[in-house]
Amino acid sequence: MPRIHAELLEHGVHVGRKRIARLMRIAGLCGVSRRRWINTTRRQSGARPAPDLVQRHFLADAPNLLWVADATYVPTAEGFLYLAVVLDVFSRRIVGWAMSNHLYTELMLRALDMALVQRRPKGVIHHSDQGSQGGFNRSSQH
Repeated sequence: MPRIHAELLEHGVHVGRKRIARLMRIAGLCGVSRRRWINTTRRQSGARPAPDLVQRHFLADAPNLLWVADATYVPTAEGFLYLAVVLDVFSRRIVGWAMSNHLYTELMLRALDMALVQRRPKGVIHHSDQGSQGGFNRSSQH
């Protein structure tokens, strides 16, 4: 929509962005992203998924009861930089993080280790997606 809007303005056609978006939606058109998509979760074939101990209910009554973890990437001029985080659901604060130029088990464990050292929780549920990063088989809920 933004590129079409800009093109129409260059040709002297004044039309609202929302109208362009609506007409594109009706016509089944969508813009193409120039960004390369990186998949940070790879599910191991045949792996038994861990039970979802929180039943997709991401609320906690106190700190250090429920942590969630995930990994993402940041595109840079030098390549992709991967970021793993552990977040305390109660406070919404990041309690552990790690960055690297690779997405392997070590990265995820470093983020979890930082959280454990800083918070020293008793009985925390660590929830992450059901995939693996380079063979990270211990990333599930426990």
